[in-house]
Amino acid sequence: MLPKEKLARINALAKKAKESRLTEEEAKEQSSLRREYLETFRSSMLNTLKGVTIVDPKGNDVTPKKLKDLQDKNRLH
Repeated sequence: MLPKEKLARINALAKKAKESRLTEEEAKEQSSLRREYLETFRSSMLNTLKGVTIVDPKGNDVTPKKLKDLQDKNRLH
């Protein structure tokens, strides 16, 4: 999770971009902050998925093979 200060800065830059034009430096900062946000989000989502098991109504484990492989790989480390 990104610190609140960085999230606030992302939002401030987005608001400014809607109201006027960002300077070149602000646009670079916005791009960097967005990239960092997406990396953090993807990492968090992947960690969440590593703990998921999908079960059908009959109680059978129907977790996709790709996810099971990822979970097995994670257990080895």
